[in-house]
Amino acid sequence: MAEILDRPGPHVPDGASDPGAPGRAGTDPAPAGELALLGAVQRAVAHPPVVAAARGMSLFGEHAAGWLAIGLVGAALDRPRRREWLGSAAAVALAHGTSIGVKRVVRRRRPQHPSVRVLVGTPSRLSFPSSHATSTTAAAVLYGGLLGRPVTPVLVPAMAVSRLVLGVHYPSDVALGSALGAAIALGSRRWLRRRATKPPTNSLTNSLTSRVRTGRSTGKADS
Repeated sequence: MAEILDRPGPHVPDGASDPGAPGRAGTDPAPAGELALLGAVQRAVAHPPVVAAARGMSLFGEHAAGWLAIGLVGAALDRPRRREWLGSAAAVALAHGTSIGVKRVVRRRRPQHPSVRVLVGTPSRLSFPSSHATSTTAAAVLYGGLLGRPVTPVLVPAMAVSRLVLGVHYPSDVALGSALGAAIALGSRRWLRRRATKPPTNSLTNSLTSRVRTGRSTGKADS
């Protein structure tokens, strides 16, 4: 929900914006750099079946909801590793939240140029980094590790390209979003593994250990 606070207004799909807005009469400069690359991707692959799949991925990844649901399902089905699944889901939420925080600091606007078709609505006009790419990469790294399957090379490029197909991100948005998600996932996985290897402790155990040590010390003093 934090992403909604990034408004001043939703980013609307192509055709829903004001047709009389500036730049619609051919006065915009030719696209260059990332805009040119984004337009090239759309011309090459933004066919109806691809756009439909990209929209489905967009809905699945909105607010990382689909990835969080998978984490909860994993925790329910894989009872011996329930803590690992829940910890991984929490790390995915952390990655998503971090991307939102970075967006609110950087405040880069989403692509706006006649050469770019915006093919899906978004709750925010902010672009950098891609929260979809961030949460997808984090989920792929963490869940892939739990499943023992290399899902990252499949899931991450697919989500990254889908954001370009839909015209809602620059290439650098998805690249840096993926890097952020990977960094948080790897750091979280190390922390979760260290936590899992620590022996369980509680106040009762500590109290008994302290009494035993005190008794031994008293016995030595008496002797």
